[in-house]
Amino acid sequence: MNELAASYQECQRIARRSASSFYYSFLLLPKRKRLAMCALYAFLRRVDDLGDSFDSVRERRGALEAWRQSLARAMQGVYDDPILPAVGDTIAAFQIPPEYLTEVIDGVEMDLEPCRYETFEQLETYCYRVASVVGLACLRIWGCTITEAQRPARQCGLAFQMTNILRDLKEDAERNRIYFPQQDLDQFGYTADELRAGVRNERFRALMRFEIDRTERLYAEAAQLEQWLEPEGRRAFGSMMAVYRALLAEIKRLDGDVLSRRVRLSGWRKMRIATHWFLVRSRAADAAEISSP
Repeated sequence: MNELAASYQECQRIARRSASSFYYSFLLLPKRKRLAMCALYAFLRRVDDLGDSFDSVRERRGALEAWRQSLARAMQGVYDDPILPAVGDTIAAFQIPPEYLTEVIDGVEMDLEPCRYETFEQLETYCYRVASVVGLACLRIWGCTITEAQRPARQCGLAFQMTNILRDLKEDAERNRIYFPQQDLDQFGYTADELRAGVRNERFRALMRFEIDRTERLYAEAAQLEQWLEPEGRRAFGSMMAVYRALLAEIKRLDGDVLSRRVRLSGWRKMRIATHWFLVRSRAADAAEISSP
C-alpha cells in the first residue's frame, strides 16, 4: 500500500471510529468523494482534539500552531502526520481553498480563552470559522461551485454549530465556555453563573426555546442549498440535515433540558436516516429515468 492509500485508510478509520453524526452520510457518496469527506473529517477531528485536550492553554496554542505549520508543509508535499497526504490530496483534487482549513484552526483557538460573546453577530464569527467553512469545503467536494449555494451552505454550518452548542451546553459550561450571547442571557434574565450551576428554571426554558426557534429558522434557510446540488450531494446533504434536525427536535421535545441528560442519536438511527436518503434519491432517479423520452 502506498503512502496516499494508507493515509486515506487512516482517515476512514478515524471517521468510522468517531461515530460522527456525519459518517453514515459519507457512505452515500461515490468512493472518491467519500474518501475526501473522510480526509476533511479527520483534519477537523485532529484540530478539535488539539483544542480540547487537558494540556495548558499555552501547550494547546502551541500544538495548534504546529498543526497549522504542518498543513502549510503538506501544501508543499511534505508530510509529518499520517493523515496529511490524504488531506493535501483532497485539497488539490477538489480545489478547496486552504484558508478554509486554517479558519477552522483560528476558530478553535478562540476556545482557548473563556468564551464570551456579547451579540449573536459575534457568535456568528466563531461559528463561521468552525462550521460554515466546512460547509463551503463540502460544496467543493460535492462538485458545486455555484455562487448562490454559498449562503445556504454558510447558514447550514451555523445551524449545525448552534445545534452542537445547545446539545453540549452542560459540558461547555463546565469548561467555562458560554456560547449564548450575553444579550440573549440578559433578555431572559438568566446568568452564566446559573448555567454553570445547572439551574433549570422557567427563565432557562424560555431562553432555550428562543435559541431553538432561531436554529430552526437557520435550518429553513440552509434547506435552500438542496436546489443547487447534484443528486450525489443532495443525498449526503439531506442525510446530514436530517440527523442534525433530529438532534434539535429531540432537544425541543425535552423542552430544552440538556443539563440533566446528554442528547444523542444512536448509530442505528443515524444509519436509518442515511438509508432513507439513499432509497428516496434512488427511487427519484429511477422515476426520472423511466419518465424521460
